[in-house]
Amino acid sequence: MTDPTYQFTRAITRRPGQSVINGLRAEDIGTPDLGTMLKAHASYVAALKSTGAEVIELEPLENFPDALFVEDTALCLPQGAVLMRPGAPSRAGEVAEMVPALRGCYDDLREISGPGHIEGGDILVTGREILVGRSDRTDAAGVAELSKIVSDWGHVVREVVTPPGVLHFKTDCSLLDAETILSTKRLAASGCFEGYRVLHVPEGEEAAANAIRFNALVIMAAGFPRTAEMLDRAGFDVVEIDNRDCAKLDGGMSCLSLRF
Repeated sequence: MTDPTYQFTRAITRRPGQSVINGLRAEDIGTPDLGTMLKAHASYVAALKSTGAEVIELEPLENFPDALFVEDTALCLPQGAVLMRPGAPSRAGEVAEMVPALRGCYDDLREISGPGHIEGGDILVTGREILVGRSDRTDAAGVAELSKIVSDWGHVVREVVTPPGVLHFKTDCSLLDAETILSTKRLAASGCFEGYRVLHVPEGEEAAANAIRFNALVIMAAGFPRTAEMLDRAGFDVVEIDNRDCAKLDGGMSCLSLRF
């Protein structure tokens, strides 16, 4: 049996636009270069397609500089999709822009109505549960509303805490298979992954923790050789993507696609 936690037939991505230079960032470490981002984004899409998946490529949204980070707009599950309610006010309009694409893929489309907030970057779906990290972008009310929605589909939500100074829960972790999680030591130290097999990213390579398992591949940011070697030794087929410019906007591998 294939495992729906990392076996996908479709993905949705959105190309960055010229306004991406105005994207949100926790710390200004430089202005991203659109040309370099487009090349990296094309490599990312090619990696997804190489597994046989259909990739829906959406046009840039110049009114929303962060719109390439589509993962924050929705949670895609086998039974249906849930529209998020972003905690960053400037990103709220991105959700409505995603609706047409999701309606073309799902019969059951629900939404977080508020007053709480929740973003997809704080949600990790494993083989047994949905972990949701409280963060500056996701609050208790948002988690509670999501829990009620997905319980109708037989899913269980467990709320966990994102470390201070970390934007999203998945900034520091990713799913490698149904029972294996790649994590920073600071996140794993909270005990949130008890019962799972945890692979810790080496010290100094914390940014490598945000990767995606997509069918046979683990797609990770380039420039973290010890993490890549560790994953290779563990038997994973690794593809490395240039993430230097997305990182200037606090973005990573999971942020760039909705996978289902």
